[in-house]
Amino acid sequence: MRYIEVTVNTPAKEIDRRCEEMTAMGVGGFIIENEEDFKDFLEHNHAYWDYVDEDLEQKYAGVSRIKCYLTDDEEGQNCLRQIRAAYGDIQISYVQDSDWENNWREYYKPIEVGEKLVVVPEWEAIPEDGRVPLRLDPGLIFGTGSHATTRLCLAAMEPFVNADTKVLDLGCGSGILGIGALVLGAKSCLGCDIDPKAPDVVCSNGALNGIGPDRLTACAGDILSDASLRRRFGSGYDLVLSNIVSDVIIPLSRYVRDFLAPGGIWISSGIIEGRQDEVRAAIEQAGFTVLEHRQEEEWHAFVAK
Repeated sequence: MRYIEVTVNTPAKEIDRRCEEMTAMGVGGFIIENEEDFKDFLEHNHAYWDYVDEDLEQKYAGVSRIKCYLTDDEEGQNCLRQIRAAYGDIQISYVQDSDWENNWREYYKPIEVGEKLVVVPEWEAIPEDGRVPLRLDPGLIFGTGSHATTRLCLAAMEPFVNADTKVLDLGCGSGILGIGALVLGAKSCLGCDIDPKAPDVVCSNGALNGIGPDRLTACAGDILSDASLRRRFGSGYDLVLSNIVSDVIIPLSRYVRDFLAPGGIWISSGIIEGRQDEVRAAIEQAGFTVLEHRQEEEWHAFVAK
């Protein structure tokens, strides 16, 4: 079936009223694009990022509009006529119903990481190149292997993984880092993420690699604000992984030593260009020695002990 994409340019203060009016016309759902909402969302979610792509910011610059999709039939055309008569300033385009849910998969292919790993989407065949496969279902949670910060962390941890390695993955997202350590032979991994969906995603991705709850567990929570959660983690981890953002890594640095076994390694990534010196200073102030500083594109990672 073909659909009509309708865009209604709307002053921000009129959005709620127009959504009510369009509902009465027969519109079943809306996409609201608004520059002020976008800026507000970024301002109140620094725990997730400290960098936003310039193209994305430009996409929302000066934007205030409502989008909806109508079926390209008599009912949809009738609704379109009402919208056009009410607002005038609209744009339309046509889109085909061509398996929207799965088309995104074509953008994910196997990715070689470091010296040993290859990250393989679950629907792709495992390359026969001798690398260790890490199966993954790239979903809504960060961590597909395609981002430089993830690759930096995966590559940096390879030399530190052996059969006795106990891993703590802070900001685990999809679980890719901890699962990467496990397929390389690590003994166990505990992951934690602020996103409540993360534990289920981590366990599902673990299962894709034949890894069960005897080796991989995950929980949701904020380790910076929840002292009881930090106590639950305990200590004795040989490897702590933190692919988060600078604004989380800096305050996190004061707690990581408590999690580590003697001689343990902390690998932090997700550090955007321009903040690496600030993060390194926090790491060293917490009593760590930086063993290695890695960089890829505009991102940085530190290996510390």
